[in-house]
Amino acid sequence: MEFVKIPLDRILQKMADHAEKMQDRLQKAKDVLLGSLDTEIATTPCEILYEEDRVRLKHYKPLSSTGPTLKTPLLVVYALVNRETLLDLQPGRSAVQNLVKEGLDVYMIDWGYATRKDRYLTIDDHVSGFMNNIVDFIRRRHRLPGINLMGVCMGGTFSIMYAALYPQKIKNLITTVTPSNFDTDKGLLHIWAKGIDADRITEAYGNIPGDMLNIAFLLLNPARLMIDKYVGFMENVDNKTFVENFVRMERWIFDSPDIPGETFRQFIKDCYQRNLLIQGKLKLGGRRVDLQKITMPLLNIYGRYDHLVPPEACELLTQRVGSKDVEDVRLDTGHIGIYVSSKSQKELVPKIGRWLRERDKVAREGRKKKDSAAPGTARKVTRQTKPPSARGQKGTAEGKENTRAGE
Repeated sequence: MEFVKIPLDRILQKMADHAEKMQDRLQKAKDVLLGSLDTEIATTPCEILYEEDRVRLKHYKPLSSTGPTLKTPLLVVYALVNRETLLDLQPGRSAVQNLVKEGLDVYMIDWGYATRKDRYLTIDDHVSGFMNNIVDFIRRRHRLPGINLMGVCMGGTFSIMYAALYPQKIKNLITTVTPSNFDTDKGLLHIWAKGIDADRITEAYGNIPGDMLNIAFLLLNPARLMIDKYVGFMENVDNKTFVENFVRMERWIFDSPDIPGETFRQFIKDCYQRNLLIQGKLKLGGRRVDLQKITMPLLNIYGRYDHLVPPEACELLTQRVGSKDVEDVRLDTGHIGIYVSSKSQKELVPKIGRWLRERDKVAREGRKKKDSAAPGTARKVTRQTKPPSARGQKGTAEGKENTRAGE
């Protein structure tokens, strides 16, 4: 019998080479972690122009001395969950910065941090109270009858409600990853929300703790969001750019304000469990939120791989509003990637800029010629057909998400 010889010398050489490479990586990782890291978020220059209780209004300074090219201002309304700083996570990959570069005059609501005195604030207090006061402030400042409104996630749902209640104050409406049809089982969040006892939770906690919501979101995909992303961090710990981006995202994730209790109760019961909004049966302050009153142009953008707000929760909106100028845009991305990935940034913000400029041009021509035809008499749906690239990879500066939402 002939015995196979084990190439021990080659094995030992491979081990020595690997150990040397690991030593180099560890030294680089030490230099990165102990060195100076740029992890600041929300660095786009802005000023606070309006304050009411915990709520503030940010106005982003134009990048040129000539000011915005589009004179109608854009108000961005973020969700009550987490912070609006997601839209300004880092220079070069900031939705806000890119909107300003597009020539838009950008305002954004900072909902602040709810305290015990906010316990009994309702959805109507946010929509007909804070939002309406801010819209009126911007209208007066610019001497305009209406402004452009853009909502994000839950903030988009609030924006739909606002546009239906105050259509005369909104010139164009943009919704991004915004749930409007809550009667779907496609997302685990929607399944869970249907079984939540919102009354007991609200009575127990008052305001809903942001940390509790964070845990719930992590449990939607625990393997990826509690294990996988940290494995990815260790694999790239010697990459300074990766580490900086990772820390920025972690800072945003765990900056979680509490949610006013009555707002949470109403949102769960009236939206997730009764699905009143899309049916036109939701009432705020005694007024019915009639989606047929939304007659202004509507751009509805959502993510194909969004597991928090799946396409099925977004697609029905353009069929239920009263406007004939509507457009659905489905991007190959997830809930967070739509705002932070470099690929989505090249698609999302330019699309918004073009869409607003087209309607601004039509409005100017319409004032000159009253019988000018309005754009978009037919409903339009824009869908990407290319498969997503590297959906399973994580966390680089090129837009891989290391967040609870993922792609």
